[in-house]
Parts: sequence; structure tokens; C-alpha cells
Amino acid sequence: MLRLKTWLTGNGWALLVRTLGATSVAAAAEAAEPRPWQFGMQPPATVVEERLSTFHDALLIIIALITAFVLGLLVYVILRFNHRNNPAPSRTSHNTVVEMLWTVVPVLILVIIAIPSFKLMYYMDRVPNPEMTIKVTGHQWYWSYEYPDQDGLTFDSNIIPEAELKPGQKRLLDVDNPLVVPADTIIRVQITGTDVIHSWFVPSFGVQEYAIVGRLNESWMKIEHEGTYYGQCNQICGVNHAFMPIKVVAVAKDAFPRWIEDAKKKFARRDDGEDAVRVAAVPEVPDGTHSAPAGN
Repeated sequence: MLRLKTWLTGNGWALLVRTLGATSVAAAAEAAEPRPWQFGMQPPATVVEERLSTFHDALLIIIALITAFVLGLLVYVILRFNHRNNPAPSRTSHNTVVEMLWTVVPVLILVIIAIPSFKLMYYMDRVPNPEMTIKVTGHQWYWSYEYPDQDGLTFDSNIIPEAELKPGQKRLLDVDNPLVVPADTIIRVQITGTDVIHSWFVPSFGVQEYAIVGRLNESWMKIEHEGTYYGQCNQICGVNHAFMPIKVVAVAKDAFPRWIEDAKKKFARRDDGEDAVRVAAVPEVPDGTHSAPAGN
């Protein structure tokens, strides 16, 4: 105990802070994906997720304080009012002040939580002057992506089977055709489905919307940094629910038009309506990750 106290009061605390800071910066620089033994949320890639993470951290503090207070009351009651210390218990059944406090204080706490919560919900729901639109359609069990602003460019995105994975590709996360979007761009995301309910969920974007048949739900994102981001359907949609991942590659604005032109050629449809080519090359991103072409 003495050694721990000496370490914390010396250079040990500063070393711990520097280590945690370096770890968080390194995590933010990598592709946003689940990590073994990960603690906490993925590094935010959008303003929405930054606000969600900040609100989440504030709630953790409130919850910790409430838990500590209740635990302290329980310990006090156990020690002060057990049968040895209090052989003749009081028969008091009401206390006006205490009853008012345990009613008013929780209400005030809920109001304190509700005000920023409503503001955040409104901020997430309102699309601020979108620069482009992406339409996402959920199927059993894959995703389809459409670019309405780019002559209706459409393609399917399927998981790469484990037996077909190439070096560098991620099991249960990599797909043959990722969604490619420009960074630093306000993107409206319209989401629907064709069969059962799915859910388009990318944790680092703070986007989670249900894909429902006959309904067009809407969300938005502005990815702040180029990179590769992963998500999954988080609505139990059937036997292959775990096998419809989401991969989003955010590229520089000047690289996106080049990818669009290439994708229009490679995803062109023949006269018989069949896809001419199923896979389009994905531009390199700063962290070096990219999706290698893979056939269906």
C-alpha cells in the first residue's frame, strides 16, 4: 500500500496519464472496428458521435454518484440500525422532509438529463443542408447501396466468406463492395428494407436506423477523417443476421469523383439486366486499409 501511494504521488501518475492519452490517440488513428477486450465506445468519426460520447460520459458520472450515494446509505443503515446497535427500533412510519426529498431530487435529476438529451435527439434527427444522398436497403442477408445523385448508381454489398478472405481482410466484417463516401461532407442517409426489419448501425458514426419495409427512415453523417469504418446489422433479422456487416470507406473529396466514374463503368448493367461487373476497386485511404476485389 505504501509503495502504491509513493508511486501515485510521484512520477507514476503522470506516466499513467501519458500512457492512457497515447493509447486513445493510437486507437483513434486506426480503423474504427471492434477490438479484443475493448473498453468503452469506438473513437468518434462524426460530430454526432462526439456529442453522443460526451453525453454518455456525463451520464456515467451521474450514475456513479447515484450508485455511490445509495451504497453509502445502505452501508449506514446496515451498521447503524442492525439489531445489536438498535435493539429498540423506532416506530416512525412517515417523514415529510425525507419523502419530499426522495421525490423531488430524482425528478430534478431526470430533468437535468432530459434537457440535453432532447437537444441531442433533435440534432441527430435534423439533416443540416445535405451535400449528397445515399440510399441503404436491407435484404436477407446483405445490403444494397444507391447513389441517387450519381445517376442512380447501385450495387450490393455482401460479406466475404471466411474461406475466401485474403491477407488483411477482417473476418465477419469485410465485404466485397464497401460503401464509399467523401470525407468532410454532409451526407443524408435514407434507409429502407425489402423483407424483415434490419438495422444499419455504424458505431463510430453514431448512426443507427431501422430498415423497414414500406418506410424510408433518414439519418445523416459527416465523417471528419478519411479511413475505414465498420458496423453490423444490430436487429435480429433471421438465421444469417450475424453475416451482413457494414464497411464504409471515407476518401478525400478529390478522390471520390474518380471512384464514382470507375464504379459507374464496373457496376454497369447489360441489356439483359444482369450486372456486368460486381466489384469496383476502392481507393487507398491514409491508414493503408482498403478492400481487395473479391468475387461473389
